[in-house]
Amino acid sequence: MIHFTKVRWKNFLSTGNAFTEIQLDKNDSTLIVGENGAGKSTMLDALCFGLYGKPFRKIKKDQLINSVNGRDVVVEIEFSVHDHQYVVRRGIKPSLFEIIEDGKLIDQDAAARDYQEMLEKNILKLSMKSFTQIVILGSSSFVPFMQLTTSVRREVIEDLLDIRVFSSMALLLKDRVATNREEHKLNEQDISYTQEGIKAQEKLRTELDEKRAEKIEEFNERIKQAQESITREEASAAALGSAIDELMSQCGDRDAVSARVQKILTLEKSLESKKANARKTIKFYTENDECPTCTQHIDDHIKTEKISEKEKAIEEVEAALEKLSDELSKGEDTLASISKIQQDISRKQNDLSSKLNNIKVYQKEISVYTKEIDSLNKTEATYTQSNISTLQSDLQRFLGIKERILRDKEMYELATVILRDSGIKSRIIKQYIPVINKLVNKYLAAMDFFVKFELNEQFEEKILSRHRDDFTYDSFSEGEKMRIDLALLFTWRSIARMKNSASTNLLILDEVFDASLDANGCDEFLKIIHNLEDTNIFVISHKGDVLHDKFSNIIRFTKQKNFSRIV
Repeated sequence: MIHFTKVRWKNFLSTGNAFTEIQLDKNDSTLIVGENGAGKSTMLDALCFGLYGKPFRKIKKDQLINSVNGRDVVVEIEFSVHDHQYVVRRGIKPSLFEIIEDGKLIDQDAAARDYQEMLEKNILKLSMKSFTQIVILGSSSFVPFMQLTTSVRREVIEDLLDIRVFSSMALLLKDRVATNREEHKLNEQDISYTQEGIKAQEKLRTELDEKRAEKIEEFNERIKQAQESITREEASAAALGSAIDELMSQCGDRDAVSARVQKILTLEKSLESKKANARKTIKFYTENDECPTCTQHIDDHIKTEKISEKEKAIEEVEAALEKLSDELSKGEDTLASISKIQQDISRKQNDLSSKLNNIKVYQKEISVYTKEIDSLNKTEATYTQSNISTLQSDLQRFLGIKERILRDKEMYELATVILRDSGIKSRIIKQYIPVINKLVNKYLAAMDFFVKFELNEQFEEKILSRHRDDFTYDSFSEGEKMRIDLALLFTWRSIARMKNSASTNLLILDEVFDASLDANGCDEFLKIIHNLEDTNIFVISHKGDVLHDKFSNIIRFTKQKNFSRIV
């Protein structure tokens, strides 16, 4: 229950720089009287301005400032809710808006709208429309419940029944549904992109596997060709080795032949020297008759004998030389033949070396190709498989998110059905409609207005007279309309007290007795308000002389030097 204790204001409308203060819970009933323009209804504007930032009457904000002082407007309202004491302080020039809870200022949000929303939704739990239906009944700018649009009627009822939370939940749910829808769209895109990525990677892996297989096949073919080349080269090398061995065996006595030729040449040279000496001796004896050394005469017989001896030796030497020449020719022919064999051996050895080098080259190629094949086998689509694994992990994560989104969607769809006007709110309202109608008819009967009033679940009225004639609100006189408005006011307060959400101790009636109620209606109405429990009633009226003895307290407003004050 909201228990209002005090309202005070200064420089507000016709009020001066000194605070005007009204204790709201001091008396059960208070009559507020004064001349026109004395400031009686300022209390209503101060309450609404303090709580909601706008006055009860249709007054512009800059007109709320006292025209004489022109600044320092302050309105303070004190009340309690659930054992918490609150002071709401609002001002103009300078702008001021503070909410104090249990002596501590509640931190203000950056936006005044958020601060106001916190006050209405978290503390008061009453919108201004509901506040003016439950707490205030005024004759000037008050719009009776029956003159409100259907949507505003619903808003007031929802406030009373404390089910506006479902409307707030519906708004939050709407945002969540939109977020869920966007998440679902983005999630579907993520899943689609990931699946396409997996397909692309698998296609790439297939292409890489095919290329890898082609490469391995190419390397195997090269290995096969190299092995065939090795086989051919080894066969050729083996043949060359056999041929070289055969040729080597054919020139095994070369050294002996060479030594023999050398010996023949030495002997030939010795024989040539011997032959030359013999010819020299023959020439000597032929040309000389005496010895040049001893000058003795050489006998012709000796000369003939020596010459014959040397000529015979020459013949023997020439015969030996001829024989040696034949041997030398044979030896040189043998050496020439061996030299040709050696040249052939050298050529074949070069060919063999080339074959062996070719074998090494082919073996190296085989080793390289084998390593390439091993590398290809070891790295079989490693890159693409890693990407596929990552994408598959992402896909599982996205599918998990999708499952959560679909669960949320299903839950939101169910909650949407529940939070529709035709859902849980309708069920709650449906339960209270008979109670509301019963209370309205009770208060109408208490004011001697005997009709059957019914509101349906769409908050449309149906009013039947005693003769069962079907009427609407507009069918009645102003006095009858006022009775209906008052009955609804008391009904809303009773419902609020049942729910204890919008229940309050404060009831303010502005000139209710001055307008449409006749004397009988006034008497019946006074009986009702004096029987209200835990209610502090303020009645603003010009009929102070008539109502003076019917209230426990009287507040009189006067205007002195253009400033309103309480006397």
